[in-house]
Amino acid sequence: MKVAVAVALSVSIAGAAGAQTRSDRVAEAYAQFLLGHHLDEADDEAGAIAAYKRAMELDPSAADIPGELAAVYLRQNKIQEAMTAAEQALKVSPKNREGNRVLGVIYAALAESNRAGGAARGRGSSDDNLPKAIGYLETAIAGLGGEADPNVRATLARTYVSAAQYDKAIPLLTNLVSEQPGWQDGPVLLAEAYSSAGRSAEAIEWLEEHTASDPRLLPTLGEFYERERKWKEAADAYGRAVQRAPRNTELRARYASALVNAGGRDNLTRARDVLNEVVSARPNDARVLYLLSQTERRLGDSKAAEATARKVIAQNAKSPWGYYALAEALEARQDYQRVVDELGPVAAEFRTKATDPSFDIGLLLPHLGFAYSQLGQHDKAIATYEDARRLAPKDASVAAYLTEAYLAAKKYPLVLTTAKAALADNPDDARLVRLQAQALRHSGRTDEGAALLQQSLTRNADDPTAYIALAQYYADAERGPQAVSVLQDAQKKFPSDRSITFELGATFDKQKRYADAEAAFKELIARDPQNAAALNYLGYMLAERGERLDESVRYVSKALELDPDNGSYLDSLGWAYYKADKLELAENNLKRAAEQLKTNSVIQGHYGDVLLKLGRYDDAIAAFTRALSGDGDSIDRADIDRKIRAARQKINKK
Repeated sequence: MKVAVAVALSVSIAGAAGAQTRSDRVAEAYAQFLLGHHLDEADDEAGAIAAYKRAMELDPSAADIPGELAAVYLRQNKIQEAMTAAEQALKVSPKNREGNRVLGVIYAALAESNRAGGAARGRGSSDDNLPKAIGYLETAIAGLGGEADPNVRATLARTYVSAAQYDKAIPLLTNLVSEQPGWQDGPVLLAEAYSSAGRSAEAIEWLEEHTASDPRLLPTLGEFYERERKWKEAADAYGRAVQRAPRNTELRARYASALVNAGGRDNLTRARDVLNEVVSARPNDARVLYLLSQTERRLGDSKAAEATARKVIAQNAKSPWGYYALAEALEARQDYQRVVDELGPVAAEFRTKATDPSFDIGLLLPHLGFAYSQLGQHDKAIATYEDARRLAPKDASVAAYLTEAYLAAKKYPLVLTTAKAALADNPDDARLVRLQAQALRHSGRTDEGAALLQQSLTRNADDPTAYIALAQYYADAERGPQAVSVLQDAQKKFPSDRSITFELGATFDKQKRYADAEAAFKELIARDPQNAAALNYLGYMLAERGERLDESVRYVSKALELDPDNGSYLDSLGWAYYKADKLELAENNLKRAAEQLKTNSVIQGHYGDVLLKLGRYDDAIAAFTRALSGDGDSIDRADIDRKIRAARQKINKK
């Protein structure tokens, strides 16, 4: 009996245990789940993983357990294990927040990696990953609103931006930035979302509003101003940023760059000072040195610009940028022979790109071609531009350089064919249209050229240069009244545009409407006292007529203060002194101009005149001969021949 009772009791107990197995296993699973949490918080990730796995075995129907396990794997960067665990959680409950969060974060990272060309695309392309990431992350925060994990919302916002879903990104980022003032990337990301959505004005407005309370945004505001080409505002933003971080050389360099682009002598002077300070701290920064050279050149100090450019070359002779800066510095002095001497060997070495494929010879060939053109070596100019065209067959600027070289060489059929072919790729390029029109005029098809430029103006009615191009064409075609009419219409539409006023003054001068021309240039100088071109033009116009020569000298001298090595300005000053019979001063300035501009027939003629008056007949004949073999613009060949004969007679009488 005792045995039987014991067996029955055992069976009874076993039956009771079977009845309690389900609840006991769930309870044990919950205990293991809590243990996993505890170990995870104690940074015992291995123990946490083991506990979660035991909990999953005990209760496979609980979605939270694999969701938490996935989170641990994600922190360990065990992506495959994290995805497997997260996917298991979603099989049990598709709306499990942690599982959706983990998968959303992973797919967002995969999309970013693919876009950056980084990791292998094992889980699909970036296009596949982005919608997956968005779907999972949206589910993870659904119904939580502002209570959702800000990190998850930030990841979702970035993914929205990557997927170009700016209408979703902007409100989400706006809330996040407001709630999380310490999130440094948030404001920048929000501004980028605005900009990418085509709402740059709103981005700038938002940044302007928030920089007062968060000056860390000033560099970003500066960048956005730069994108909109608001250089003055960009310089102001960077300037304020520099005040907060005066030792930040990168900010100082950006500040200087904005100042250079803003233009004006005061800004350029400030930029030069800032760049010199940056160079002192970073003497081997080629980018800063290049910018300094450009600034020095624009300030009229071409010798300093040349010296700085040579520093860039000394640091890296295999980069084109130092040579580029050097060419511009020499061009500022109109020393085209030295441009050829400096760039010719470099171009020969790198022309085939065989020595160093990273050297972009295409940057230098236009400068070399221009120098050849200015020296009257048209065949070499054309050959150089043709090389550049082969390297960049779709580049409108290179096509324009080549077309101009053909025009200078009077190869009008080639001008027409080259411009027409380039316009097929760049139909709105005004420069190519202008060159095509000029070729038509030289070919006796003046009305056709005018019609082309009128069509271009209609298409580009908001571009002042379209009006100037048509007016210059009319002036060259001796249709002065039409030129004036076009420019006066442009003045009404663009009352603050200085280039239109300058062109109007020049057009009046060509028509011998001197009072009107003088009024136009004086108006321009009153608005822009440092406009060297206007000062020179007005001074030369007075000198050419022999009127108010002291005033002429003052105007041109001011222009030379602003641009000391400009050969055209030196010629103007020398010509004013010549008309005033101050021959020594005239000879000094005209000699410098003639040495710079060897193919400029007018300048060589002026130099010949002063030499003839000084009794230096052999030198005068040489100068007059250069005038006849030069560009031939605006000279009276018969008059120069007469002067040569007169000089020879003087020599024979000695």
